Amino acid sequence: MKRIFSGVQPSGIPTIGNYIGALKQFVELQETYETYYCVVNEHAITVAQEPDILRENTRKLAALYLALGVDPNQSKIFIQSHVPAHAQAGWIVQCLTPLGELERMTQYKDKAQKQQSVLAGLLAYPALMVADIILYQSDLVPVGDDQKQHIELTRNFVDRFNHRFGTKKAPLLKKPEMFTPKAGGRIMSLQDPTSKMSKSDANDKGFISLLDPPKRIEKKIKSAVTDSSGEISYDPVNKPGVSNLLDIYSAFSTYTVDELVNQYQNQGYGALKKDIADAIISVLEPMQQRYEHWLASDELDDVLRDGATAASEVANETLAILEAAIGFR
Repeated sequence: MKRIFSGVQPSGIPTIGNYIGALKQFVELQETYETYYCVVNEHAITVAQEPDILRENTRKLAALYLALGVDPNQSKIFIQSHVPAHAQAGWIVQCLTPLGELERMTQYKDKAQKQQSVLAGLLAYPALMVADIILYQSDLVPVGDDQKQHIELTRNFVDRFNHRFGTKKAPLLKKPEMFTPKAGGRIMSLQDPTSKMSKSDANDKGFISLLDPPKRIEKKIKSAVTDSSGEISYDPVNKPGVSNLLDIYSAFSTYTVDELVNQYQNQGYGALKKDIADAIISVLEPMQQRYEHWLASDELDDVLRDGATAASEVANETLAILEAAIGFR
């Protein structure tokens, strides 16, 4: 069985963009892959965090994994900092990664512009992301397409490491592939459909949180930017708002985008928006009930403890390979 690793930062409650781009795939892929799903709290501290809030958000995100349908009997669910091999391997990767590759990371440039003082970890965190992936000898990494640059960084690192320390017949590290959903790999802001949906958006009408109540979801979808034509068609360049809504609807239903375009051809934006809100609520409302159960349950801590133990066994095997290769063992 091929192996998957992926993780999400506990920097607030994920949006439906995070759900469509990655979390939805977590549930689907666990049926046919060996899956390791992590709450990447070490990545979260690349920007300032309040300790109590970070602890709370870490636990909330783990509860959301379970509420969305990630099954601890099928998947290993754990917190990144509970597996020390991540930080250890991250340092090795950092020392073998050219500075220029890190400086070219688009997300680093974007985030650095928003910081008065840029911490070194913000530049180096893609190296830790590489370590996260290679530690589990991952075959596949389910992420949104905004993470393509980081997956390429990982693949380049694997090539360099195997060339320097391994052989063609016996590579030391596995080269991962990126997995994105067929539709909706990049969900855009409801208020600015030329920008990615983000939970840090100053305008909270631009995103839908996985914990938004039904009335708030309805209100946000109703106010979503479209255009003045009233024509429902899929054209991300000329009709980004409508196209974004169609991607969202498709991801929360069994319909393809083409089917939705045909279905709503003569109905206008009002009917489309109402049905989109209903589709989102039908998925999120029962998930929110399961979330409250997991968050209040001691079982959550047991799941995370067992997940960290199982993840450590695999991660430590790869860490030993890295350390032996560079001369630590």
